[in-house]
Amino acid sequence: MVKKMQTMDGNQAAAYASYAFTEVAGIYPITPSSPMAEYTDEWASKGMKNIFGVPVKVVEMQSEAGAAGTVHGSLQAGALTTTYTASQGLLLKIPNMYKIAGELLPGVIHVSARALSAQALSIFGDHQDIYAARQTGFAMFATNTVQEVMDLAGVAHLAAIKTRVPFMHFFDGFRTSHEIQKVEVMDYEVFKNLIDMDAVQAFRERALNPEHPVTRGTAENDDIYFQAREAQNKFYDAVPDVVAHYMAEISKVTGRDYKPFNYYGAPDADRVIVAMGSICPIAEETIDYLNAKGEKVGIVSVHLFRPFSEKYFFDVFPKSVKKIAVLDRTKEPGSVGEPLLQDIQSIFYGKENAPVIVGGRYGLSSKDTTPAQVIAVFDNLKLDQPKNKFTVGIVDDVTFTSLEVGAPVSVTSPDVKECLFFGLGADGTVGANKNSIKIIGDKTDLYAQGYFAYDSKKSGGVTRSHLRFGKSPIKASYLISNPSFVACSVPAYLHLYDMTSGIRKGGSFLVNGVWATPEEAIADIPAKVKKDLAKNGARLFIINATALAEEIGLGQRTNTIMQAAFFKLADIIPFAEAQQYMKDYAKKSYAKKGDDIVQMNYSAIDKGAEGLVEIPVDPAWADLEVECACEGHEHENCCCGSCSHEMTKTEKFVERIAKPVNAIKGYDLPVSAFDGYEDGTFENGTSAFEKRGIAVHVPVWKAENCIQCNQCSYVCPHAVLRPFLMTAEEKAASPVELTTVKPIGKGLEGFEYRMQVSALDCTGCGSCANVCPAKEKALVMMPIATSLEAGEDKKAAYLFNNVEYRSNLMSKDTVKGSQFSQPLFEFHGACPGCGETPYLKAITQLFGERMMIANATGCSSIYSGSAPATPYTTNKDGHGPSWGSSLFEDNAEYGMGMHVAVETMRDRLQNIMEENMDKVPAELAELFKEWIENRSFAHKSQEVSAKIVAAIEGKDCEVCKEIMSLKQYLVKKSQWIFGGDGWAYDIGYGGVDHVLASKEDINIVVLDTEVYSNTGGQASKSTPTGAIAKFAAAGKSVKKKDLAAIAMSYGHIYVAQVCMGANQQQYLKALKEAEAYNGPSLIIAYAPCINHGVKKGMSKVQSEMKLATECGYWPIFRYNPALEAEGKNPLQIDCKEPNWDKYEEYLLGEVRYATLAKANPAHAKELYEKNKFEAQRRWRQYNRLANMDFTAEKQ
Repeated sequence: MVKKMQTMDGNQAAAYASYAFTEVAGIYPITPSSPMAEYTDEWASKGMKNIFGVPVKVVEMQSEAGAAGTVHGSLQAGALTTTYTASQGLLLKIPNMYKIAGELLPGVIHVSARALSAQALSIFGDHQDIYAARQTGFAMFATNTVQEVMDLAGVAHLAAIKTRVPFMHFFDGFRTSHEIQKVEVMDYEVFKNLIDMDAVQAFRERALNPEHPVTRGTAENDDIYFQAREAQNKFYDAVPDVVAHYMAEISKVTGRDYKPFNYYGAPDADRVIVAMGSICPIAEETIDYLNAKGEKVGIVSVHLFRPFSEKYFFDVFPKSVKKIAVLDRTKEPGSVGEPLLQDIQSIFYGKENAPVIVGGRYGLSSKDTTPAQVIAVFDNLKLDQPKNKFTVGIVDDVTFTSLEVGAPVSVTSPDVKECLFFGLGADGTVGANKNSIKIIGDKTDLYAQGYFAYDSKKSGGVTRSHLRFGKSPIKASYLISNPSFVACSVPAYLHLYDMTSGIRKGGSFLVNGVWATPEEAIADIPAKVKKDLAKNGARLFIINATALAEEIGLGQRTNTIMQAAFFKLADIIPFAEAQQYMKDYAKKSYAKKGDDIVQMNYSAIDKGAEGLVEIPVDPAWADLEVECACEGHEHENCCCGSCSHEMTKTEKFVERIAKPVNAIKGYDLPVSAFDGYEDGTFENGTSAFEKRGIAVHVPVWKAENCIQCNQCSYVCPHAVLRPFLMTAEEKAASPVELTTVKPIGKGLEGFEYRMQVSALDCTGCGSCANVCPAKEKALVMMPIATSLEAGEDKKAAYLFNNVEYRSNLMSKDTVKGSQFSQPLFEFHGACPGCGETPYLKAITQLFGERMMIANATGCSSIYSGSAPATPYTTNKDGHGPSWGSSLFEDNAEYGMGMHVAVETMRDRLQNIMEENMDKVPAELAELFKEWIENRSFAHKSQEVSAKIVAAIEGKDCEVCKEIMSLKQYLVKKSQWIFGGDGWAYDIGYGGVDHVLASKEDINIVVLDTEVYSNTGGQASKSTPTGAIAKFAAAGKSVKKKDLAAIAMSYGHIYVAQVCMGANQQQYLKALKEAEAYNGPSLIIAYAPCINHGVKKGMSKVQSEMKLATECGYWPIFRYNPALEAEGKNPLQIDCKEPNWDKYEEYLLGEVRYATLAKANPAHAKELYEKNKFEAQRRWRQYNRLANMDFTAEKQ
């Protein structure tokens, strides 16, 4: 059989293998497993056949629990069924997993193993989730590399069918799921030859069916339940032999040796590691390195974790071993040891000459695990009494569990080339590098590996692409620290990150910069970079990819130009060949977007080679003095000798934690850095210290053109644009001269007006400039260098932090007036042009000082609370939104719990006041009465609370002390519950519905992007008919759920559907009414998303919103139940009759709709017409409701 080699990641390998055996897939999106389901859906939509000769039937459910229920039901009805999940998703499946295992149904779950939410959420990989499900009765099967996933994922299916025991196949999230490798693809004929069709037929015959009815799933009592559980032992006893058989068969086909446990190392080893997952290939490379130096070490790699087989373990375990280190990628607080350690200790119990066995933890949340750490583990075993319950890869200077790790060592083959790319999220760098891997992997005999490291920010965050190329399979599943080639796509990174200290001797450094001459570049490149290059004899190249991209017409997407430059410099394959391969891939990637886009990319490929300029590295740079980056702050970290500033708690947090993390040095922080932050609490307002400077162009204010409408500030997604009304004294105190104009409006005499941009916090989306209504634009997008040369960063620093926000001079009920209020949500990590965040920012401007926020997992939780950046901040009094995130599925309930707790404490306050009314002075008793009467009214409660505190503060009476102990509850809080449509329409809908039905005074905001934005754009029940999304590759065939209509049907819920770009004032009205309404409120906000592929670009998000409402796609309205008591119709439509002729213009202006028209025009036409009909029917229904007569309801 001819070997078929292909470049892919672990998720694709698992999807490919599982597809062969799957008849039904019950799916739900969750990082990092979603791609497995996406591949399955995509292949099924194209008619790809499994080994039974039919495409897979894919069913997307509303939650992981729902997906598990579907899997359970599908298995009971006789279809071989699969699902894919991770982390909290796996935990939600646990109840059904018990049922599936208990009923001996041969289902398979493929898991990209991931950390669980504990003190914080983490999307990255470890084994916490799979260990949390180890008690369910599922067999558990681990694979350690992408090749192993390809070879062995099918074993889980084969063994489940043969033994009737369901399987959980798992591999490390991100480190394996997203690592791209060149692998040998398994032929489906192998699976066809191995599957036991008699067992498949027996499974079908056991299925629930009225043709041969049985009863299954009864209630058993204390008399027989125990025996029935034990009756299944024989099925589990059979599993290891069956698995071993299938692994042996796969070994024959592939030539790779597979067993339930594999041993690698010295046959007479005295020290071994036992582990499973991606650490195993790392350990193998390190073992080769150590054994070559005369040591005797090895590793036992675990594949079959459950049922755990002593027989197969001891078959491979060297009898010479004296000491064992068991490594677990999890933490189980309070246990005597982690799960794998306990298993190994258990099987050696009572054995003669048993080795010393110790255990340790490593690699939580994909913490990089290196050869040096593996050496530290083996060195620990050399000790007479090796440390037990150790950690490796961190510095634990609090409980002192950590092993000391020595200097980095290189254990890869000398022929392996290592390349490191620093890019900007959504600039295409990662995509280009994936193409580079595929070109080299698929078109040459070389092996290729790629791993992509991200921060938590959305588009606009830093990305790091780690690429390796070599002549043999690459085992190095850890980050590159000694690259021979480094590329930097963003010139600001030169001052933010250490990209060059590890560069290999004679390596190359490529920088994209906007310098006009090499001399300018030399002047701007930091001394540290020059010093690193000179010390290592490296070469320096620059290219103005930004200018070339704009010239070609690619905007700010420099990825193809930088990719071509890489192939020109890296000398991995001849450039002429690479150039042709790149053009082939460009055609394949962009053909659907039109020939003009393809031609632009062809031009970029050519320009990337032509635009390179080499700057000779001056050997004298090796002696340059590198300035300290202390910035005059903290004494203990001072490196300049002149620190004196007494720091606030937030400033200390920023210096000790935020700055190292933002500089990609968080890996080195010791445990003690988190003293006081053990519960996951972070200081508010840390994002203001980042000053990333990532924008290519930023808005520059033209005072003479400004009409002072403040719309630019209102729509700014990142709160970097703010209007100020300042006194002459404040203006004069500025360290930089400020241009101002006389303010327009009554009562503003004596003040000066200025619109200020914070250039270093701006992402350059251009939304402000596009929305500016002035005849001559008052905001013009200019290169960031122009802004910085004009001192705009210094002006912003002064104004934002020293000039008063005068929100009391104009009504906050207007767009203009609201923007003089300080935004308490700023400088977050959302995408440039984000459609969601302007909505949230406005809420904080109106109610921020009283806000409590419960945030569902999703985009909004990630940009609102990704360590170490906290964009929710405080006002001058130290007040601001308190923010918490629980889980995806329970956010409404979480927020309701907050509200109920606060009101319970306020009830207690009222009780104290009522019981002591006659025991306190009359003046205080009157204040108590006033507070009780007005506790439900925000502003009045603020006034009265201040008076009460002033009257009792410092007094020695017991009542005073008791009230002061509860002082924080005096003012009425404004409870908000934020989340996206995936939460509100799907997984959290039951909670949303229950909370809205409760009559509690809470406010829910649904940021409706019509897809699961955070996990990459999967379809939700908010996704409209005809939209292409992941899990809806052929276009969604079912209409969008009308959440507003469902909520209005209760009659007591305030409901608003809003669209900022269509009517800015209507959104403010909805906010004011919702917050004032004494009961539940629901605001559904239309939010264009980068996943939509808005053809106008994300700078035109507000225009896209406007068109959506104008054409009837997104009508806006408010439903206020309070009006019914006045005999008025509670529903008020806030937009004109739609112009339905614009409907198709709107649909085809977004890739999510337009793609279907190119791929399947006839089907697209049918779905578009259906979409439009549904919108028209919805519009008619709202009008019918809005025209109803409510006079009889007057009270």
